[in-house]
Amino acid sequence: MRKLVIICILSFVVLVSVSYTKESLRDVYSRPSSQWPAPTIDNGVEWKELGILPASPLENKKDSLKDIIELGKSLFFDTRLSGSGKISCASCHDPKLNWTDGKEKSIGHEGTINKRNSPTIQNTWFYNKLFWDGRSSSLEDQAFAPINSESEMHHEMPELVGQLRNIKGYAVLFQKAFGSPTINPHNLTEAIATFERTIVSNKSRFDKFLEGDKKAITNSELNGLHLFRTKARCMNCHNGPLFTDNQFHNIGFSGADNGYYQVSHKDEDIGKFKTPSLRDVMKTGPWMHDGKSTSIKEIIENLNSGDMGTNNNPLIKPLNLSKKEKKDLLAFLNAISTPPVGFKKPVLPE
Repeated sequence: MRKLVIICILSFVVLVSVSYTKESLRDVYSRPSSQWPAPTIDNGVEWKELGILPASPLENKKDSLKDIIELGKSLFFDTRLSGSGKISCASCHDPKLNWTDGKEKSIGHEGTINKRNSPTIQNTWFYNKLFWDGRSSSLEDQAFAPINSESEMHHEMPELVGQLRNIKGYAVLFQKAFGSPTINPHNLTEAIATFERTIVSNKSRFDKFLEGDKKAITNSELNGLHLFRTKARCMNCHNGPLFTDNQFHNIGFSGADNGYYQVSHKDEDIGKFKTPSLRDVMKTGPWMHDGKSTSIKEIIENLNSGDMGTNNNPLIKPLNLSKKEKKDLLAFLNAISTPPVGFKKPVLPE
């Protein structure tokens, strides 16, 4: 009996101390994801395995929705949707910048600096709640909010609708899209939201690896993938094909911004913000809800030390990654980041 206990203990030690050679790690991750090593996930955390970039939910409907999509595209790029006539949705979501603006915080009406960073709208159809604090539950509602915001586009919806009705080209576009030239807040925001649902990232080298090209990522990136799923504990929040759990977390940098608490009014939600997708993360800086982080390396360093400000989040703990491991983790984030999809801006109606 004593012998059996010793053998079991030794077997356990061998199992937990498994390390992979470059060749064996590539072999393991070349198998179906169901055969990958178990990720490091804390008890109670719901998670999904990483996977290939999903298509837009409208991918098979684009032909039937093309007129609505084209209308939404025009509205998205039209500065006449703002009170000043100077700001469009694209002012903060530029296709050339992976649909961000590259600024710490977005710039609104007459140069007003807003309090939060503009996140990318790539793959935004995936989120259950929109904005950093989750105050919108649909893309239609999200499209409405900036137009009416005093600090963003600073327009009144009734005025905007009247203004658009005086543009003959929009009557034509609304007729084609909805079978009537009538313009109202409902079909206006529906068109913008429908267009936004077509915005999807490029497939990354990681996607190509998952599709069977086993040389698509380097050994360093592959080791970074393994670390991402295990020692670095990233999968606790950034999981699934879009690298987000669709939840809200306080990781210690909320400052005076209460975040999700402003929506839920629950004390436990103070300082929580939406988990952003890590797709194209290396292309969408600066990072965090306030845009204060200008270096992914610095974020990794802070996570590694567990020094993420004041928070009570049990998911944040020291990682003890080596210098090489931090480099490999960064390499993997590059492997899931791609240049923006080519995009041709619309000719606006007159």
